[in-house]
Amino acid sequence: MRLEFTEEEQAFREEVRSFLRERLPPAISQKVLNGYELSREDHVLWQRLLHERGWGGMGWPVQFGGPGWNSVQQYIFEEESALAGAPRLIPFGTKMVAPVIMAFGNAAQQQRFLPKISSGEEWWCQGYSEPGAGSDLASLKTRATRDGDVYVVNGQKTWNTLGQYADWIFCLVRTDSTAKQQSGITFLLIDMKSPGITVRPITLLDGGHEVNEIWFENVRVPVQNRIGDENKGWTYAKFLLGHERTNIAGIGIAKRELQRLKAIARSERKAGRPLIEDPLFAAHIAQVEIDLWALEITNLRVLSAERGAKAPGPEASILKIRGTEIAQRISELAMRAVGPYALPFRREAMEAGWQADPAREAPGPRYASILAATYLNQRKLSIFGGTNEIQKNIISKMIVGL
Repeated sequence: MRLEFTEEEQAFREEVRSFLRERLPPAISQKVLNGYELSREDHVLWQRLLHERGWGGMGWPVQFGGPGWNSVQQYIFEEESALAGAPRLIPFGTKMVAPVIMAFGNAAQQQRFLPKISSGEEWWCQGYSEPGAGSDLASLKTRATRDGDVYVVNGQKTWNTLGQYADWIFCLVRTDSTAKQQSGITFLLIDMKSPGITVRPITLLDGGHEVNEIWFENVRVPVQNRIGDENKGWTYAKFLLGHERTNIAGIGIAKRELQRLKAIARSERKAGRPLIEDPLFAAHIAQVEIDLWALEITNLRVLSAERGAKAPGPEASILKIRGTEIAQRISELAMRAVGPYALPFRREAMEAGWQADPAREAPGPRYASILAATYLNQRKLSIFGGTNEIQKNIISKMIVGL
């Protein structure tokens, strides 16, 4: 097992760093490095710049317009991008539905959808969870009834991320209510401009509009937008979830946020000296850094196994659990570092831009203004992509054998 990077991989790392220095817009990187919210335009611009470099579908095979990177190259790219302040790629198109279209879609679907995903021309969102069908996804109720050359879709999806921006949504729908739960599900691609679709915002704890409810009322979807066979959608859904859980680990982002936490701890003072010199707080930072090192080694072990053509299995659940727990811990320590200045803010004031205007006096250090929002938002990390409790069940069954 080799956990060190080869000379070729180190050369690739330098290529990525050079690209980031030359092409990553400073205005975007400053937002990311300071924890400020990105706009839809920021994400689309970065996706377009990657596409122009040939990296729009970074994990895609060459035959589908990707660079043909292996898993180690993808890991290096994501780590360097995070440290440089590049936006985290919106995964629903490039990392979730695109691999499904490549593996199970037909040639017409691949030609129609993949180029516009890579270029950022079309934004995708996910239609999986429903009220009463989250961790128990197979109990979903949204129904699609065949009517000639179309499916008529009725139902509701919830916790839909960034659907207010989306051009398309990939959905799991029930097409056979008499079959066993997993056997009666179909995977559809649905145009968000279709009549009968309503997007209703859900306001999160941090005051932001990141997720939505999506309602379908007699939405007509061409049969040609079905992926694979009718009633076989559960197979495609499991394939997709494996990609999602691996990506959630976010080691590069955790490294960047750990650096920011240390910078905050150097700026804050306790009893006349930097907080980072306080033995108790320093011990908290050391523990989360050790946990992050251990997670990185585990991830490298998974990548080493993939070099031998072994597909990731329940190890993805380990990465998901520890990655999300570490991200939450870092956000908690950052809040503790600034004390009362991390009290929840008024989003209206943030959106007015006062935190970026040096002429305006901020209540406390400017870096503290977003810490409450980050902490509250990241409570979701241990829930989406399969709750951490469900992931522990997978580990106990598939690895421990209980």
